[in-house]
Amino acid sequence: MSEAGCCGERKKERSDKERKLLINRLNRIEGQVRGIKRMLEEDAYCTDVLVQSQAVSAAVNAFNKALLANHIKTCVIEDIKSGNEEVVDDLVATLQKLMK
Repeated sequence: MSEAGCCGERKKERSDKERKLLINRLNRIEGQVRGIKRMLEEDAYCTDVLVQSQAVSAAVNAFNKALLANHIKTCVIEDIKSGNEEVVDDLVATLQKLMK
């Protein structure tokens, strides 16, 4: 994969498998959020809604972990190999944003 194919132009070419896995995760999260909305519309008990909301948070965290791991294994490694060590600073900044 060329630098432009990974992160050089701030785009990422993903395999069909990776794209499908990430989209499936997002579809499940979307369904969970719709479920929470339905719970509110049906006046569900607060703690039941909170439990479902936490499940969405955990699902988003799992999505982020999968995406971040792939980013490190592909973009970061490729950029470092091609001499672009600035990608490490970008990764650190991204990690700081994720850990707020």
